[in-house]
Amino acid sequence: MKKNRTIVIGLDGVPCGLLQDLMNRGIMPNTREKMPGGVLRKMRSSLPEVSSVAWSSIITGKNPAEHGIFGFTDLFPHSYELHFPNFNDLQSPPFWDLVQGRSVIVNVPSTYPVKKMNGVHISGFISIDFEKSVFPPSLIPTLKKFDYRLDVDSTLAHKSMDLFLQDLEENLQGSLRAYRYLWEKEDWETFMFVFTGTDRLLHFLWDAYEKESHKFHGQFLEYFRKIDKIIEEIVSKIQEEDRLIMLSDHGFERLDCDVYINAFLKKEGYLHFGNKKEHELIHIDSSTKAFALDPARIYIHTKEKYPNGRVDRRDKGKIIEDLKKLFSGLEIDKRRVIGDIYTKEDIYSGPFMDRAPDILLVGSKGFNLKGSIKQEKFTDKDIFTGKHTQDDAFLFTKGRAEKDVFPNSLTVFDIKDLVMGQKGG
Repeated sequence: MKKNRTIVIGLDGVPCGLLQDLMNRGIMPNTREKMPGGVLRKMRSSLPEVSSVAWSSIITGKNPAEHGIFGFTDLFPHSYELHFPNFNDLQSPPFWDLVQGRSVIVNVPSTYPVKKMNGVHISGFISIDFEKSVFPPSLIPTLKKFDYRLDVDSTLAHKSMDLFLQDLEENLQGSLRAYRYLWEKEDWETFMFVFTGTDRLLHFLWDAYEKESHKFHGQFLEYFRKIDKIIEEIVSKIQEEDRLIMLSDHGFERLDCDVYINAFLKKEGYLHFGNKKEHELIHIDSSTKAFALDPARIYIHTKEKYPNGRVDRRDKGKIIEDLKKLFSGLEIDKRRVIGDIYTKEDIYSGPFMDRAPDILLVGSKGFNLKGSIKQEKFTDKDIFTGKHTQDDAFLFTKGRAEKDVFPNSLTVFDIKDLVMGQKGG
């Protein structure tokens, strides 16, 4: 057996506070038992705090202006045509293209379609075609035999929460069969396995976590008991010389209200669709000064970047300052909606700065910011009861990483060097 292997376990969306709570209450006793001798730290996510950006930052160690992924959607240059960036759009190499030895990479979000690599790669959400989600392709029949699923069917939650939880369980069991097979069958030095069902559960049933009286409270806790047992199983196979890294890509909290940024920009006179009844990006007219892409990335409608743009570069700074002041004062029921406001120069650096949003907003506690262009209402609430947070992800390391020296403000950008052994021990 090879020495000095690295094992990475991802728990998508699990906040540090929730992990600590479930360990302390005995819901995740095996995970707690493995903590002594390791380091558990709270970690800041990317901006925006969405999985596509966060996982791209984790696997590359780069910020969006370096790796090129700013959100789940983006615009083609000099147009209003939306596209969905995928693994082909990632402009920095993932760590498995840089490490020595073979890697097994399972279910990392935003790594579809897979590419030829030294080892095995099964992409995570959003994966459209199973045939393009697995390398090498010879593994596909085995995964289908395991009833391996690329993602949980979240649409079921809108029909029946019981059906959703059943699918969540079946997805977990298929992933478990695949991990066990690959662990034993493959010759590897780096093994990365991400649970994305955690994110789905927290979105739909955060209230089940908070309320003991909730119909699904017991099933919520039971899911994490199962995750705990899988973690214990994985850790039991780790050798003394191995390095264990366990992490989430962002945190979570209770969702009180969805806030639609484009509806607000329209209300305040910054966004116009002329006489068009259908509100689409392609219908933005020349009087528009700013618009947003999901979740809260604001772009100034300048002449040089957009076909109908009329904002002069000399006026751009004033519009940004006016918008910052406007959003700073935004309140709902006497609660401040926006927690943090950044310009792109505050948070990004790299060759793709021209594609970065001019302003990025982060919601205050309980407020979920959304960039839908079609939504007419300024506020709303859908089936979700949980929302992402930027400042409550977690990182746990054990093994060769015990002596790692972390920066005071730990972020997802620090993970790639840790995986590659370029930090500490």
